[in-house]
Amino acid sequence: MISLCMDQMDYENDIRALLMAFFYGEKILLSAPEWSHRLTVSYAPGCVRMVFEDREGNRREGEAPCSLQDYKLARNQVKRLTYGLLSAYTNVTLPWGTLTGIRPTKLAMEMLEQGKGREEIVAHLTDKYLASEEKAGLCVDVADNERRVLAGLDYDHSYSLYVGIPFCPSICAYCSFSSYPLKVWQDQVDAYIDALIREIEACAGFFPDRYPVTFYMGGGTPTSLSPCQMDRLLSAIEKHFDLSKAREKTVEAGRPDSITPEKLKVIKDHGVDRISINPQSMNQETLDLIGRRHSTEDVIRAYGQAVAAGFDNINMDLIAGLPGETHVHMERTMEAVTRLNPASVTVHSLALKRAAFLNQNRELFPVAPADEVNRMIRISREGAAKIGARPYYLYRQKNIAGNLENVGYARYGCEGLYNILIMEEKQSILALGTGASSKFVLPSDEGVRIERVENVKSVKDYIERTDEMIRRKSDFFAAHVF
Repeated sequence: MISLCMDQMDYENDIRALLMAFFYGEKILLSAPEWSHRLTVSYAPGCVRMVFEDREGNRREGEAPCSLQDYKLARNQVKRLTYGLLSAYTNVTLPWGTLTGIRPTKLAMEMLEQGKGREEIVAHLTDKYLASEEKAGLCVDVADNERRVLAGLDYDHSYSLYVGIPFCPSICAYCSFSSYPLKVWQDQVDAYIDALIREIEACAGFFPDRYPVTFYMGGGTPTSLSPCQMDRLLSAIEKHFDLSKAREKTVEAGRPDSITPEKLKVIKDHGVDRISINPQSMNQETLDLIGRRHSTEDVIRAYGQAVAAGFDNINMDLIAGLPGETHVHMERTMEAVTRLNPASVTVHSLALKRAAFLNQNRELFPVAPADEVNRMIRISREGAAKIGARPYYLYRQKNIAGNLENVGYARYGCEGLYNILIMEEKQSILALGTGASSKFVLPSDEGVRIERVENVKSVKDYIERTDEMIRRKSDFFAAHVF
């Protein structure tokens, strides 16, 4: 237990994020009476002071200039002081240094757009934010590929369309998404599709002067739907949205135990050109532990069926740091994946999400230490290179293993455009369905601002309150001009 004691709450989230990074998996509470470690933060005019200590009397302390009137400058000063104390105490350096945000590539992208070169950007990230040269270089590589993929995109006349399917064959131990076991909700699936089609019909006219440049069906597991249900839903989407100009149409066929030739045919017949088949691991004991309820043979079978159905842009998701795994398990996984030779591989570092079963029952799920997860990440990068896949998008999460990152690797021309757009926040995304979060990019005095309109996460609430979900978006569009 780590106690965080502050005399005022400025930059609490930044300090907490660094504590999480150095003490992965530890609980952090404000002014906790019982603690193994304690960080005390006090602000004085022009200065911040910190003391980090443990019950054995080990102690690190320091202070730094801190002008709270300059938010960005003070934030960096507070984070550097926090980082310095924790690094000195643990004798650990973090691969991303003081960078704790979700989208570090935005920093590199901004500098590339300003005409800065690779060496200058790497130096900036290592000097100002204490990032390692490895991660700073990765950041620039990703931003450079993103810029290439986004070149020529007409943001003023396009948007992205997301449709969410909240059902899964079973719920994985690490999952915190709005997902519901199909076996329990089987009788409500048609009612959900009815409600979703109502939202589709009502929202199709909100962007009269724009077209969807990407369409993405996620979840949950969209291929939990039957072939008939999938056909009905995709037909409704095509009826109300003009997808003729879309550069990319993706359906997550994530769970191999939900994939059949009949479903793949329906998806292909509707012009979907990109799917994702996600093993997460190719080690059977891991799949059993985390509740995947499919075999490694199912992954190979589903992949072969997708190729036979004509799909040549297939992504595979993996997770580094799953319970009980080491770099040896990642080597096995990458060997199996490279034999399949997908167009892209997305590698996630395990994140301990608050609502996930894994996080609430950590004694059942031993997770790998940070250095081991970093080793897994390197193995996955080497495996991606073997199939000609380069890093093209990157994001990070709170409480992520090893303070690392999630990276998408793809062969040239097979990059997931939607993935880049949702990370770089350069384009509005209209999101429909349970748990969907629409993200609108609006002009502001500082360039742009992001506003969100959320749908409810409960399937029951969504079915009963579809009109309210429609009204939320309708009211937003009535109040804003695009």
